[in-house]
Amino acid sequence: MLKMFSTQLTGLFNRIHEKEEFSFEDGARLLAQAAVGDGLIYLYGKQEMAAVLAEAFDSKEPLQNAKRWDGNEENITVADRVILFSTYSDDEEAVCAAKWLAGRMIPFVAVSTHISDGEATLAELADVHINLGLKRALLPDEDGSRFGYPASMAALFVYYGLAFTLREILADY
Repeated sequence: MLKMFSTQLTGLFNRIHEKEEFSFEDGARLLAQAAVGDGLIYLYGKQEMAAVLAEAFDSKEPLQNAKRWDGNEENITVADRVILFSTYSDDEEAVCAAKWLAGRMIPFVAVSTHISDGEATLAELADVHINLGLKRALLPDEDGSRFGYPASMAALFVYYGLAFTLREILADY
């Protein structure tokens, strides 16, 4: 079972890398604007996406010039940039936070599985959206259902992709 999960997870990471390659670059450039200017990089993530924030702030390599954001802090300015992590692009709280940012003209990157339902979603509101492409769990069960939905692992992969690309951009700067 673990071998199958590992294979599926590797495939997921490869698909994200291939399909979102330009979005990684665009997102990192957007974040670099805050890093080289007077701004901060704010990170937002609720439920399982809080794992990304733990990595960004509490790991051995915390993200520099970064701060947690809970979705309603008034101190964010147009000099700042935000990364919103959400399992799905139609998550009500995340969309509310995205609308708040968009209404104040604060550029942001959104990371989520794109769900298109005709309503405003993170993919439509964000300056850059990175699609996790995780529409269903990875492993089949004997009864036809599926299990093993690694949304936080996929988001961590994207976080590192953005962080590494940002690091490269700042090194050139």
